[in-house]
Amino acid sequence: MAGTQGAGPSPEPICRGAMTREPDPRPQAGRARSWALFSRLWRGYFAPHLGTMLAAAVVLVIEGGSLGVLSWLLKPLFDDVFSPEGQAYLPLVGGAILGLFILRAATSILSRYLLSQVSRTVTTAMQIDLLRHVLTLDTAFFGVHPPGSLIERVQGDTAAVQTLFGAVFMGVARDVVALAGLFAVALVISPAWTLAALLGVPLLILPVTVVQSYVRRKSASLRVQAGDRATRLDEAFHGIRAVKLNRLEAYQTGRFAKIAERIKRAEQKMVVGRAAMPALIDVVTGIGFFAVLVVAGREIAAGTRTVGDFMAFFSALALMFQPLRRLGDASGAWQIAAASLDRIYDLLDTPPEARDPSATAARPGAAPRIEFRDLRFAFPDLPVLNGLTFTAEAGRMTALVGPSGAGKTTVFDLLTGLRTPDAGHILLDSTDAGGLALPDLRATFAVVSQETALFDETIRENVTLGRAPDAARLAAALAAARVTDFTDSMPGGLDTPAGPRGSALSGGQRQRVAIARALLAEAPVLLLDEATSAMDAASEALVAEALATLAEGRTTLVIAHRLATIRHADRIVVIDGGRVVDQGRHDELLSRGGLYAELCRLQFRD
Repeated sequence: MAGTQGAGPSPEPICRGAMTREPDPRPQAGRARSWALFSRLWRGYFAPHLGTMLAAAVVLVIEGGSLGVLSWLLKPLFDDVFSPEGQAYLPLVGGAILGLFILRAATSILSRYLLSQVSRTVTTAMQIDLLRHVLTLDTAFFGVHPPGSLIERVQGDTAAVQTLFGAVFMGVARDVVALAGLFAVALVISPAWTLAALLGVPLLILPVTVVQSYVRRKSASLRVQAGDRATRLDEAFHGIRAVKLNRLEAYQTGRFAKIAERIKRAEQKMVVGRAAMPALIDVVTGIGFFAVLVVAGREIAAGTRTVGDFMAFFSALALMFQPLRRLGDASGAWQIAAASLDRIYDLLDTPPEARDPSATAARPGAAPRIEFRDLRFAFPDLPVLNGLTFTAEAGRMTALVGPSGAGKTTVFDLLTGLRTPDAGHILLDSTDAGGLALPDLRATFAVVSQETALFDETIRENVTLGRAPDAARLAAALAAARVTDFTDSMPGGLDTPAGPRGSALSGGQRQRVAIARALLAEAPVLLLDEATSAMDAASEALVAEALATLAEGRTTLVIAHRLATIRHADRIVVIDGGRVVDQGRHDELLSRGGLYAELCRLQFRD
């Protein structure tokens, strides 16, 4: 099993290409990096919606082009219609201008509907892909990435991308067309005036480059801090009992306040940076207005130009103002979205649980004999298992005992594929566990631990976990696990909500739900991690009875902290320092005196 862990066929992403392995674009710089992000985003998510996007683009082009037509209509309005001879054309020109505004209103509504449809569909697909991929990552990944940080990536980073589509991709199409039309009108009226209006544009190049880099850095930092904030909230709410019992309300609030304050300052700086780009455009536009007034004023005074020329040109220049501001703001929006895209693709590029893709061995159908051969495993700075070797006989109960840190839980993690051994093998009968695909390997085990993982669903859903067993099989599992003992007295029966993390149920009730879940799984191996250690005597007796039913016909491994619960185990394996130091039945181990006898003496001395 050494060096082999594999996930089997990976699930198909929501959008084709969304999770293909491609080079991480982050080492690239500037435009190349931005283009790599855009290209990957397009192929993975937006390309399947090309038809809707083209329809939205056409509508936006009409909306943007209407501004150029509007500015052009002002020249005949001032030069011809406002004269005594042109009064007959006033309804025609006025009606055309009214029609343009109605057209802009209609295209504005339609374009926003189409943009929202695409952006929300893409965001939903991205969130689903992220969650699907994160759930394939190995246990070590979750040891260094807290839940709040991952929640922020799935929700916060994808929300930033959602604003990207309307603000950048399609908004640019509308505003570029509007600017092109207005620029064409200005150029036709007077190339000299147009040149004067562009006098301050070169001043934008360096400041905009600096501001874009600043916004992107601040945005990346802000996303990390938002993850820290979500982590603090998750810890406070998840550990609410500990918070209250230890009077930690002020402490937790203070920790959260520090992060919230840092986020506030970072957001203020980013807002200033993002606002700087439209502000720079305002300055350049003001310089252009001043230059045009100086040049055009002299020509109009000299009679070489008409007031209609000036009003059409001035209107075109004024109407350029908002598209230019939006384009400047879109540049900032792209930098913010690019920082989120970096984080999204960094997560999607994290390799899933590595397992040999050629793993094709069939999982055992009956209770197997489990053999651990010379298992070795170490965390980066801590050796855990050092040549662990023992056998759990088929259909029998084997208990693992030893001091804290001896490696008992690590054995379970290696057995179920949550971690990969550095060396050694685990055999299920004659099959190397490394030759099993992860879904098949994990289907071999039913796990009941002291910390039962229940979801904020009904009791029925917590037992079935999305499966659809027939009524007789479900009823048998519920009866055997003694679940019906308490659900029959509940108003909602099996459809009673279990509460967040099963908080509506007692410890014993949660354990019985977990046992019913394991009975439905019909796995040939049962793993128990001191499932009754935190219960009162009455609850422990009920759960122990249900566990005895569950263990029938299964190979059972038990991690025992309370030695009284495993006196009758078929074999007790004593582990210390990552090695087996003794094994046998309870009476044999006591008679030999060793570590087990010492542990018993410490527990039973009273």
